[in-house]
Amino acid sequence: LNNRAENSHLPTRKRQRVMQRFKSPKQAQQFLSVHEPVANLFRLQRHQKSATDFHDDRDQAFSIWQEITQLDQAA
Repeated sequence: LNNRAENSHLPTRKRQRVMQRFKSPKQAQQFLSVHEPVANLFRLQRHQKSATDFHDDRDQAFSIWQEITQLDQAA
C-alpha cells in the first residue's frame, strides 16, 4: 500500500487481469475498440462543469445509451 510506483500501475494491472479472459489479442482489441468510446460517454469531466450541466450531460449520455441498446425506460 505504501509503494507509490506499484500503486500507479494498479489500474493497468486490473485491466490486464480482466483481459486474461480473452482468448486472443484480436478478441481483446475488438472489445476495447467498442468499450472505450462507450466508457468515455459516461466518463464526464465533472470538475469542468457546474452540477446542473454535469447532470444534464449525464442524463443525455444515458438517453443515448438506452437508444443504442434499445432499452425501454419502463423496464
